Amino acid sequence: MHGHAFFLLDNNKPVNLTAPVDILVDITKGKQNMHDEIIAALKASGKPLTIEQLINSLEKGEDAKPAITELLNEHRILLTRKRRLALPEHLGLVFGRIQGHAAGFGFFLPKDGSRDAFVPVEAMHGAMHNDEVYVRYTAQLSRNGSPEACVMFIAKRALTRLVGTFEHDDSAGGYVVPDDARIPADMLIPRDKTKKAKAGDKVVAKIIDYPDGRRPMLGQVCEILGNKHTAGTDVLSIIRQYELPEAFSKAAQKGAKLTAQQVQNDERVTRENLLEKLVFTIDGPDAKDFDDALSLERLENGNLYLGVHIADVAHYVKEGGGLDKDALLRGTSVYLADRVIPMLPEELSNGICSLNPGEDRLALSCFMEIDSNARVLRHRLSETLICSKYRLVYGDVSALLAGDEAQRQKYADLVPVLSELEQLAAKLKERRHKRGSIDFDIAEADLELDETGRPTSLKRADRGVSESIIEECMLLANETVAEHMYDLKSPFLYRVHEQPESEKLLELNTFLQTLGYSIRNLKDVQPRNIQKVLYAAKDTKEENIINKVVLRAMQKARYSEKCLGHFGLAYTRYCHFTAPIRRYPDLFCHRIIKLMLHGGLNEKQTAKLNERLSAIAQSTSKSERTAMEAERAVEELKKCEYMKERIGESFAGIISGVVSFGFFAELDNTAEGLVRASTLDDDYYVHDEKNYRMVGRNSGKSYRLGDEVYVRVSAVDMVSHNIELELEDSGKPHKKGRG
Repeated sequence: MHGHAFFLLDNNKPVNLTAPVDILVDITKGKQNMHDEIIAALKASGKPLTIEQLINSLEKGEDAKPAITELLNEHRILLTRKRRLALPEHLGLVFGRIQGHAAGFGFFLPKDGSRDAFVPVEAMHGAMHNDEVYVRYTAQLSRNGSPEACVMFIAKRALTRLVGTFEHDDSAGGYVVPDDARIPADMLIPRDKTKKAKAGDKVVAKIIDYPDGRRPMLGQVCEILGNKHTAGTDVLSIIRQYELPEAFSKAAQKGAKLTAQQVQNDERVTRENLLEKLVFTIDGPDAKDFDDALSLERLENGNLYLGVHIADVAHYVKEGGGLDKDALLRGTSVYLADRVIPMLPEELSNGICSLNPGEDRLALSCFMEIDSNARVLRHRLSETLICSKYRLVYGDVSALLAGDEAQRQKYADLVPVLSELEQLAAKLKERRHKRGSIDFDIAEADLELDETGRPTSLKRADRGVSESIIEECMLLANETVAEHMYDLKSPFLYRVHEQPESEKLLELNTFLQTLGYSIRNLKDVQPRNIQKVLYAAKDTKEENIINKVVLRAMQKARYSEKCLGHFGLAYTRYCHFTAPIRRYPDLFCHRIIKLMLHGGLNEKQTAKLNERLSAIAQSTSKSERTAMEAERAVEELKKCEYMKERIGESFAGIISGVVSFGFFAELDNTAEGLVRASTLDDDYYVHDEKNYRMVGRNSGKSYRLGDEVYVRVSAVDMVSHNIELELEDSGKPHKKGRG
């Protein structure tokens, strides 16, 4: 068994048991009605039952053991110390996850989505960041009025190893300072388990004993990554911290080597031949894997015929093979500042699957007939054979459309079609906005590194009309495919984004009102209500801050076997279809589409898909979150490295956050740093939490969220990745008595 069941506590003393319970037999997928019957029986009993009592109370008790095991593994029921089954709520317990903090306390995030709770240091009882736990709420309230909770026992440990910096300890052997600040305790390494690591080495260490409040965390070094000052070690540490797989399995490598690098003759004859069509790609200058290509024609009836051609990765990556298993394990390609960790080996991602210019490729195409109002009148999906005639770059296309004569001459035969695409994209965007679609306009960083990984340039990324063309065409294809598959009533993997939670919306609205904005219709908020706020903030100094805060209040988009719509895009049906080289959900959707194109699904195939979809949705959603966190961590690291070389230099910025000990400022180049209240020496400043500002007690001067400031970089901590700022003596146009 891979799941864990846990004995409950007596006398409110936490029990930390991580051994699996071996009292039940084979884990198989129980039917939902059996799960419901078991839970109903426990609810009706009002008290814990022995396994035998529960089985005897069920209509088909002899079939219940696998379902009981599943419910234990999912932590929906518990096994008490007296070997009785019970519902957590009957025992006053709530299941969820711990979010750690550098100061040692934590926050409890309930699985049911209810309100978070504060967990004081003394109530953590050895729980660490991301551990799954059961808590009991206390009668106490934290300072901001949120509930407090006490960890009663740990259901599942999130960490089995950690990444950090090794330091010598003469009395023991050494210790590892974790890179993740949310793990506040150092790990003790016995003398015989250091693997001869040197002080300052970045290491991966396996956890032998977890801390329990009385004993420290104990571990052993299992990999030495290199000295913390050696080029590349910093990013490698993050790769290990997020457990991103680098090397492909032998089976995947073998599969890649055996994959032909040219389209075979027998593959050509079964395809719709588009080799004579004007097909082209538009990507960034450094792109090497080309998932998508476009074609556009004007029909005799005046309508446009848009072709979105996507690499037919599913033709080469067969379900259950070595390539497929590795792709599912990775879930997505990870784009770090200095490297890419691809979902597929290079032979496929940059080779036969990539829609490289001048090379025949297999594609899965979505054709859409579009009228003058940008409505899709008809569509069809087809397995095609294409050849990209041009590999265009975003900057060149934007320049061409802006009238650059050199670019217009270079791509003379593309000028008409690109102009048509520009107009089409504008209409599609307008139509999407009328429907209420939300576009978050958040500044992205453009980082340039030298060959050693040292950042040489940091600025805001430019976004031109060419990026908008590709975005609108891909959004349209994703929506059209989702509509198509939904209408066929086929099992499918959707991209969903649910309505924001009411509590977060209330908090967001309170914040917005301090800046003069407000969301209407909070009880049944629609995308256009959010959209109007972002429109109102357009081109204001606080625009970027408002976009970020609004985005944080939204639920996270995820994958699901259920078609729940996409709140942010204001779509009732949406999927990911356009990037199968770098996203597993797109690859999986392609497989289902191809099955439907070849006669549809039989009963066995339908059952198999329905059985797998939920697990794939959860797995790929998790992989996506991990990739995004790793990408963000590397970006913040490189921003700090860049700013460290600019200590003493001055920058303009916007106050992006206000806390009790100062305020954060986002600089024009997208780096963010902290101005400590202790450095504001012209007055004694206090935190006005309600109005998101620091106010001078004597002068009435204020530093408020969204205010412009001029700052100097005073220090950079490469361990915590914190940038310290101080206000320039010239200051900024202070707002006196505002709010």
